Amino acid sequence: MAVERLFKDEATEEKGDRARMSSFVGAMAIADLVKTTLGPKGMDKILQSTGRGNSVTVTNDGATILKSLHIDNPAAKVLVDISKVQDDEVGDGTTSVVVLAGELLREAEKLIATKIHPMTVISGYRMAAECARNALLEKVMDNKDDTDKFRTDLMKVAMTTLSSKILSQDKEHFANLAVDAVMRLKGSTNLESIQIIKKPGGSLKDSFLDEGFILDKKIGIGQPKRIENAKILVANTAMDTDKVKIYGARVRVDSMARVAEIEGAEKQKMKEKVQKIIAHGINCFVNRQLIYNFPEELFADAGILAIEHADFDGIERLGLVTGGEIASTFDNPESVKLGHCKLIEEIMIGEDKLIHFSGVEMGQACTIVLRGASFHVLDEAERSLHDALCVLSQTVNDSRVLFGGGWPEMVMAKAVDELARKTPGKKSHAIDAYSRALLAIPTTIADNAGLDSAELIAQLRAEHHKEESNAGIDVITGSVGDMSVLGICEAFKVKQAVLLSATEAAEMILRVDEIITCAPRRREDRM
Repeated sequence: MAVERLFKDEATEEKGDRARMSSFVGAMAIADLVKTTLGPKGMDKILQSTGRGNSVTVTNDGATILKSLHIDNPAAKVLVDISKVQDDEVGDGTTSVVVLAGELLREAEKLIATKIHPMTVISGYRMAAECARNALLEKVMDNKDDTDKFRTDLMKVAMTTLSSKILSQDKEHFANLAVDAVMRLKGSTNLESIQIIKKPGGSLKDSFLDEGFILDKKIGIGQPKRIENAKILVANTAMDTDKVKIYGARVRVDSMARVAEIEGAEKQKMKEKVQKIIAHGINCFVNRQLIYNFPEELFADAGILAIEHADFDGIERLGLVTGGEIASTFDNPESVKLGHCKLIEEIMIGEDKLIHFSGVEMGQACTIVLRGASFHVLDEAERSLHDALCVLSQTVNDSRVLFGGGWPEMVMAKAVDELARKTPGKKSHAIDAYSRALLAIPTTIADNAGLDSAELIAQLRAEHHKEESNAGIDVITGSVGDMSVLGICEAFKVKQAVLLSATEAAEMILRVDEIITCAPRRREDRM
């Protein structure tokens, strides 16, 4: 006898073709959503939150768009995840990875409609991905040994990354900033020592790179405005106990004199703490928490610059940069590591005063100050610059680069095509489909620029059948151009990540044949 009902009342299940259909449709819808942001002529999206303050984000970054969406479809969530991972891993290619995965599924849907088993499709895709990766490996360029050439490569990679973002108008300026900042890191991929400060006002062209560290705070009253050869103590400690603060306790006293005694004791305690801090032989004290007037006076008398309420990022980074450690107890000065820098002074950017630390220990640190018309512009500029910095720091480690502009996809598609012709059996259909899906990226780049994509792709394919072709889409003139002349380069690591993540995501969605949605939890009637 068949089981009538297995699940609770409101749980739903979709089986077989319906489940597959819903996952394909969801994944393709997500891919079409971000498709228009791809390439140098990609458009931006406005994301408006319904929360408090209705904050508005204007962005072109695939990961940022997808992160902000609340999605029900389970297959679409997989694509959102790969885009997030791509953003964390290499920083760029967040849109390409979703578009490619969406296309792979679109092709797979056609194959499955002709009664080819999903597992056959998957094994075909596997072979094709391997073949495509090897095709790229044969074509990579590596100029690690020649510093000048390598720098030019980095500049090209940065300019290519920035050309699809809001910074595309001043991409040379920003590419220069990003390359300088990353070269200072000397090969580490830790971007924490590059600080980005956003100050509205001026135009994007006014942004600059400052070696050293800028803290977004003002210098207290009556304290030295300029200190040379500073010894800095970075601390996270309470400096606000010179008034009675006994929570939830009552103190009974028989006269005001007693209250004064308690306050005096508190003051004395504070004074001793300040004395301990001064005993470290420092001339700059940076605290995470508040510093009340009394300790501030004491510091000012001792000629020490005291900075209060430096946000956590600020002190973490300041510790990193000046080579100091964050201290919270001051009993044994010899075990505390102090930070050092040559000069501390107050500078003005726009309307605001900031504190500038120059000549810092860790020569890797620097600050990029972004200027722009409004906060939305600045936020988007920061995201774009962050993408460029991520890609560059990865490229410094793995210095292989490729041409851009749809060239890698054409190279891969050609290799995969040849593999499809050699492969017997049904798998060859899947491999063929993979090469068609790869062409979706140059097609989308051309479509977004309003060009005739079918014509351009056909021309490109013909070009690539000649030996050693560098042809790609030149969006500016709207024709097929030579990528080595135009200087459009991409990092190999980004392309490889796009290829492998998209294939794995498509494979995961293809394996699904049933979707079970859990019944919503009921609130019990508490009557």
